[in-house]
Amino acid sequence: MNNLKKGDRVITKSGVHARVMEVNDKDETFIVETLSGKLKIEKTAVSLDMSSKLNSVSKK
Repeated sequence: MNNLKKGDRVITKSGVHARVMEVNDKDETFIVETLSGKLKIEKTAVSLDMSSKLNSVSKK
C-alpha cells in the first residue's frame, strides 16, 4: 500500500470505501474522503487498492 497516491480509491479493513485525499509518509497515515466526510486513517487500515481494479475493468 506504499504506492497509493492522491485520488486512488481504497477499501479499508473495516469495509469503508474511500478516495485518498492526502498521503502523510511522516506518520504513515492517509486522509481519505468518504460520502460521510474526511477521515484520517493508518496506512495499515487499507485492505484493498480499488484504483487498479477499476482501471482494468474500464479498459476492457
